[in-house]
Amino acid sequence: MEDLVRVPPDEFGKPLEAVIENILKIGYEFNGRTEGGYEGKIDRDQGAVLAVTEVKSIEDGAVIPGDGAAFHNVVFEALVYKPELHEIVDGSVVEIVEFGAFIRFGPLDGLIHVSQITDDFIVYDKKRGALVGKESSKTLEVGDKVRARVVAASLSSDKGKESKINLTMRQPGLGKFEWLKEAKKKDKDKPDKTETKKTKEPEKKKGKEPKKEKPKGDKK
Repeated sequence: MEDLVRVPPDEFGKPLEAVIENILKIGYEFNGRTEGGYEGKIDRDQGAVLAVTEVKSIEDGAVIPGDGAAFHNVVFEALVYKPELHEIVDGSVVEIVEFGAFIRFGPLDGLIHVSQITDDFIVYDKKRGALVGKESSKTLEVGDKVRARVVAASLSSDKGKESKINLTMRQPGLGKFEWLKEAKKKDKDKPDKTETKKTKEPEKKKGKEPKKEKPKGDKK
């Protein structure tokens, strides 16, 4: 990644690489905007920045008249995460609402709509703060661990706009961890209905075998 980093005058005289690395990681406020502070940010193209790992190069700084700070063009490496379409993710339920559940996986939150939780009809229990299956009585509450698949992802770098990530659990191998364990146990306990049919050879009747007639030769 690359950025023009503003180093304020009060940081002059300190080790430049350490100062710039700190600005890239944590950042600071200046004139109503954030300088640096990449860790925790979401980039539409790169994804969520988990950590700034290494400063690769720092160009000579230039001082802009009327500012007093030095501006350096910096190239650095960062650890990022960007959810891919159809990717399977494990996460925790962080919020239950009438229309679904918000799941946190890594640094991001995704929504599982009520229509994508199970094949059952889902009812919102406001008192419990839970989503409940009408026939199966399966429940989904805050703190539950789930496995889901990404069906849509749109990341936004703008703080005013939320990133939208949609998830589903209506596929084999997905759902609340407890549901998956129960399903696995049921499959294990099911009797094996496949019967191996052995082909039996017809039994030969016991008795004397008929005498074989000797071939008669031609009479001369």
